[in-house]
Amino acid sequence: MDHNGFDLNLIAAFQALMAERNVTRAARRIGLTQPAMSAALARLRRATGDELFVRSPKGLAPTPRALDLARPFGQILETVDIALDHRPGFDPVSASTRVTLALSEHPAHRLLPGLGRRLAAAAPGIDLQVLGFQGREDAIRLLDEAVADLAVGVPPGPEARILSAPLFTEVFVCIARKGGPAEAALADLPSFLDARHLLVSPEGDGFGVVDQALQAQGLRRRVGLTLPQMYAAPAIIAETDLVATLMAGVVAGARPDLAVSAPPLALPAIPFHLLWHRRTDDHPAQRWLRQQVIEVAAEPAQDEVLLF
Repeated sequence: MDHNGFDLNLIAAFQALMAERNVTRAARRIGLTQPAMSAALARLRRATGDELFVRSPKGLAPTPRALDLARPFGQILETVDIALDHRPGFDPVSASTRVTLALSEHPAHRLLPGLGRRLAAAAPGIDLQVLGFQGREDAIRLLDEAVADLAVGVPPGPEARILSAPLFTEVFVCIARKGGPAEAALADLPSFLDARHLLVSPEGDGFGVVDQALQAQGLRRRVGLTLPQMYAAPAIIAETDLVATLMAGVVAGARPDLAVSAPPLALPAIPFHLLWHRRTDDHPAQRWLRQQVIEVAAEPAQDEVLLF
């Protein structure tokens, strides 16, 4: 018999009829109208090829076929109830799984040491896989396709399916080789514009936050070097006469032969948010993992950027 078209709601109707032995009371028991319950009984009879319930002086009497179905149908409903009531727990100590994080370069440097330390102590069976991405849309795609469990990036847009929590904010600083001719470029905006600049552009578009701020004033700078890796920049600046504008967290703990200064123009701070898909919002393991990332992000930085 082909059961693909069988409506499981009919099992609830059957159980109500078995309990009440009356169409009207059975309908009331599960919130149906009397005609709807009569229709459900008719469909049950067609599906089973049996009358199931026949009239008797004491109401509807189940046939032998109905009595045979009562137990397995009851077990089906019990299984559904258990499945719906089940709230899976999560024990990090005994958990054995792999979680995938989508991180760009700076959040990876900022979060992974502390997160790795926490997981080793509290959840030794959890392994981490880290995926890189370029832009916000790439991070959203990884979450949509369930390739990544979590992502860290700029705040999401209007997508209701993507949830977020703030992690940390980065401000910008300027660096130059200490004692070199480019150090003077950190003093004021005219000197800054006269210098040759290093631009970090992971997307390769050659236009960064400094260029946006300068363009708003009708100004532009000379970019002498463009590269995609921000953490290579301090070492390059220490050996050249270029100037770089980087997030403060990238410069923290950098070489002592670098001069570090606040930018000579107003630049917006960059917020980083934890992102996840709505479908994983209530999962206990995912909730636990998100909390670990949030707590790691709240830990004080190991190094403080000192401005001259």
